[in-house]
Amino acid sequence: MDTLSTKRSSTINRKKMRKHFALKPLIIGMSATFLTACGDNDTPAEIYTSIEECTLENPGGESQCKAAYEDALEEAARTAPRFGSEYDCEYDFGPNQCRQSSSGGFFFPFMAGYMVSNLLSPSRYYTQPMYTSYSRYSPYRSRWMMADGYVFDGDIRKRSHRVNKEVYKPKPTVSRTIKRGGFGSSVRAKSSWGSSSRSGGWGG
Repeated sequence: MDTLSTKRSSTINRKKMRKHFALKPLIIGMSATFLTACGDNDTPAEIYTSIEECTLENPGGESQCKAAYEDALEEAARTAPRFGSEYDCEYDFGPNQCRQSSSGGFFFPFMAGYMVSNLLSPSRYYTQPMYTSYSRYSPYRSRWMMADGYVFDGDIRKRSHRVNKEVYKPKPTVSRTIKRGGFGSSVRAKSSWGSSSRSGGWGG
């Protein structure tokens, strides 16, 4: 498989995003039920925090791991939640978990991991950027989340999931910012919609 060639966002420096692509130790201390996709069309999916981790678990799949990572980075550049200030972003995601766009127009959280399904399949693999919160203000601290506020069950130590392919559908390009606590509000709304709903969020 050839190394994937990806477009660079005009407002986001992906090289800087890569520098922060790693999980940090976190005290786990929550007990709650979170939304996760389920149904007859579920497929196994894994969450990795680095290309090296993906390659270690998929011998011979280094090129696919790298391509999936690059795809997730590009998706993150397009769909990550945008905040009008660093304070608003860190309120939802934690200290030092956000960076400013190269244009200076907004702040967004660093990608904490990427989810992959069918990585070594002859057919197309699926990948999505994943986030987690380190904020003491967030009720979703230490949970895996997608860009649209979709939260997976278990804490960030759980890397294996079964997901519906609906979660891999393209998400709308984000074009507006949200305020402090906006991501948490979206998560709470998402949990009331049910697993089949993919609308809402802050894109468009």
